[in-house]
Amino acid sequence: MKSTLSFLLVCVSLLVCVTVNGADPTDGFTLVPLTDANFVIQKPYDIPLEQRYSFKDGVHRLWVYADDKPLDPSSNTQPRTEIHIAGLDYSSGVWHFEGYGFVPNGTSGATVTQIHGAAHGNTTIILRIYDGNMRYYSRNLIAQNLYDKWFRLNLIHDVDGGIVSVFINGEKKYQTKDRGPGDLHFKCGVYAAPANISYYMESRWRDIKIYNKC
Repeated sequence: MKSTLSFLLVCVSLLVCVTVNGADPTDGFTLVPLTDANFVIQKPYDIPLEQRYSFKDGVHRLWVYADDKPLDPSSNTQPRTEIHIAGLDYSSGVWHFEGYGFVPNGTSGATVTQIHGAAHGNTTIILRIYDGNMRYYSRNLIAQNLYDKWFRLNLIHDVDGGIVSVFINGEKKYQTKDRGPGDLHFKCGVYAAPANISYYMESRWRDIKIYNKC
């Protein structure tokens, strides 16, 4: 009897582990339809789009140089080539960016994904690559050894709860408080940090999706 009970407890424990580990970051979310109009490319204002962006075989390739101009002549921001997910700004609910990213070896000091907008500051979260590692802004380490490989990124913002969560390849890697509600939207690509950046910066993205719970 004792051995049978022990066996059942082991089975239950294994089942719980499988259930928990088998959960996907998208579980419980609703997929939001996207069209080409939702993908707005921001680039150096004086350079043709095809010199900083390409889309082929389902892959968005975005690159920028450290001495490029900002996105418009009146801006004092750093160089960027980014996809702005337009038309889906949010200020409440739970919103979720999913995409498969690729960062070539040598790109460093580049923001590859962000949530733009906040009550305090310009951004809710910035995910930067430094020497192949992903960091929260230039600080907390999120993931290591991301150069030259596709990785699945899930970035979830619970606006009402004030929480942002980061998943890499289905595994929760980081969670932090947000910076207050605002007019919010997702971006991905390359946006140079203020300092400690490589001259050339590139990232690639495919299978970009947006989900929500409202």
